[in-house]
Amino acid sequence: MSLIEAHALLWPPAETPSNLCHRPVALKLNVLTAIQRFPNINGMGSTKRIPSLRQLHAFHTVARLSSVTQAAVELHLSQSAVSIQIGELEARVGAPLVTRTGRGVRLTEAGQILQGYADQMLNLWTEASDEMASFVGQFSGVLRVGAVTTAEFWLPRLLVTFVNENPRVKIKLRVGKRDEIVSGLAAKEFDIAVTGQPPRDLAVSAFGFAKNPVGFLAAPGHPLMSQPNLTMAALADARLLVREPGSGTRTTVERLFREAGLRLRIGSELSSNESIKQMCAAGFGPAYLSLHTCVLEIKAGLLAILPIPNNPFEREWFVVRLASRLVPQVAAAFEHFLRIKGQSEILKQIPALRRPVLRKKLDHTENSRRACL
Repeated sequence: MSLIEAHALLWPPAETPSNLCHRPVALKLNVLTAIQRFPNINGMGSTKRIPSLRQLHAFHTVARLSSVTQAAVELHLSQSAVSIQIGELEARVGAPLVTRTGRGVRLTEAGQILQGYADQMLNLWTEASDEMASFVGQFSGVLRVGAVTTAEFWLPRLLVTFVNENPRVKIKLRVGKRDEIVSGLAAKEFDIAVTGQPPRDLAVSAFGFAKNPVGFLAAPGHPLMSQPNLTMAALADARLLVREPGSGTRTTVERLFREAGLRLRIGSELSSNESIKQMCAAGFGPAYLSLHTCVLEIKAGLLAILPIPNNPFEREWFVVRLASRLVPQVAAAFEHFLRIKGQSEILKQIPALRRPVLRKKLDHTENSRRACL
């Protein structure tokens, strides 16, 4: 007699599944567990079938590199040892995870699903290990930071300063457009982000830690440099060099023209600050840039700040993290470092951005303009 037949004897024939809820809970559980709807995953919850971190690590490395050979080199194991780990993991899962190809391996559908979970579990284990190390006084861990492209002109040196103070910390830095960094923060690809403007469509905790002077610049010989009473309206008729949609400076310059009731005329749209600087210095047209990106060009006389009222505009750099997430201690420590030392460290690197020097530049530009009247 089967288990289901045995349990069926406990109910009168007149009863239906709809009134099972009135029977004792233990009795209902017996009936449910007797029905094996998915025999291929029977026992998956057993601790005997839980994969080891070593197996997950081997699988994660093979999946990332698409090669058992390269994974073996990175893991300092033999190819056969890696293959055994993958085989044992497949046996525990109950499904093939990789398929051998002529040039390596590719993930099966099951492997693609497991890869996402393996990534989360290994990251969580790394984070837990770092937190335990910090708890016992060995401050360490991987600092995962996302930053907009403009920040790469000063952020790496701050990271070096932070690591010199905390030599057991490793850095994982991703630089990209503002939209990419916001998306990465939302997806928890990194713990904190450095940006010129906190996202509005994402619940974050943001703190402004340093000034970010942003303004309109041009080559010293550009006609706009000698134009009397230069205004934003004059820029609207110029061939302005701007970043591509999605960048922070592009969003800001669009807002400036919109608030002034002017139509933004784009001379060229470029994907890097370096390209904009070079075209601007060559006299193509004015540009809107963070002064962090062009300190050397200003000092060398290749670029100059346009004599527009309130130019350059003073923005802020923000350190941002998800409001709902408790970041690792190493990320919290770097966030504190930026709050306390960010502004002074940036000015150490780029003394030309100190306010008196900027004022001197503006005064020189104004005197040059008056001399042309």
